[in-house]
Amino acid sequence: MRKLFVVLAACGVLAGAASLMAQDPPAYFVVTVTVTDEDAYGEYRAGFGAVFEQFGGQVVAASSDPTILEGAWDAGTTVLIRFDSRAEALAWYNSDGYQALIAIRERASTANFILIDGRP
Repeated sequence: MRKLFVVLAACGVLAGAASLMAQDPPAYFVVTVTVTDEDAYGEYRAGFGAVFEQFGGQVVAASSDPTILEGAWDAGTTVLIRFDSRAEALAWYNSDGYQALIAIRERASTANFILIDGRP
């Protein structure tokens, strides 16, 4: 009976590990933004949350005063955004709702969006 329990427990652990390995890794946007028109950027901010929430994104970190240890960093604000997968990140970025906001953001700021894959 004990051997059966050990075998079943091992199967459960292996199944869980296989499930984790089969999942897509998370994806992250590293975003740098320098706002040039606060009023217009406020319009972007006002619409951002509703579109963002539809795709399950999470703002992991944001700072207008990052500690620069090496190199140059010219952005006014740096943001780290997490999605459960690259597909979800791109679905948000390419969505009609976010594309409409990009036009507003581009009038009100300069920005860099970099998408990187996380580790599983």
